[in-house]
Amino acid sequence: MSDFLPQIIRRVRARTPARLLAGRTGGAYRTATQLQLRTAHAAARDAVRTELDLGKHLGNELVERFAIFEITSRASSKEEYLLRPDLGRRLSDQAQNEVRSRCAPEVDLQIMVGDGLSTAAIAAQVPGLLPLLIDGAKQRGWKTGQLFAVRFCRVGILNEIGDLLRPRIAVLLIGERPGLATAESLSAYMAFAPRSGQTDADRNLISNIHGRGILHPEAASRILNLAERLLLLKMSGVAVREQLGGRAAAPLDP
Repeated sequence: MSDFLPQIIRRVRARTPARLLAGRTGGAYRTATQLQLRTAHAAARDAVRTELDLGKHLGNELVERFAIFEITSRASSKEEYLLRPDLGRRLSDQAQNEVRSRCAPEVDLQIMVGDGLSTAAIAAQVPGLLPLLIDGAKQRGWKTGQLFAVRFCRVGILNEIGDLLRPRIAVLLIGERPGLATAESLSAYMAFAPRSGQTDADRNLISNIHGRGILHPEAASRILNLAERLLLLKMSGVAVREQLGGRAAAPLDP
């Protein structure tokens, strides 16, 4: 049994990033585990507190390629954003004017990037994911909107973008709240014809886009396939199931 136990531990650890069977010294974690936890906690804090910088976090080449511009929510600072989630769901007056003047209305697919609660996720995932989404949309013959990034962004910003631009499908790539397993996880929130008054029940979500979760090619495929499904059904939210592995994805019965 003692010879078999290490193999079991290795197999368990290979299946999850959770710190299982880490061992202990007396009533505490071992020193190595404590240091790993402190490192992960520091990475999570940095991910939340770091200010979005397009050139640094997306890369100048990507920003120039897609002419990505930056706007802000009604939160005036990271501190206010963390204390006032409601301000992160609305665009500033200047941001509204920029969106109206620089973005085409009524496109098939409007993609935007929001820093959310992890700038590290934006830096790690968006540069690899965004080109796949744009190329995949073009292959489907969709008209895509002008790309932009929202600083101090919450998911509810989708409603305001819907009111301003009236896209058929809106996709918000936003940094997830970091944890001790990873601080680089991205989510894609999606809505059909978003508008004021919608809630999370009216949106669909593909989450855990990161190196140990959903990789960029799979994430792009799932986002585009789900967008196609939402266009077909002319609806989004809890009544729509994502189609995976060939299984049916019909609306749920009311």
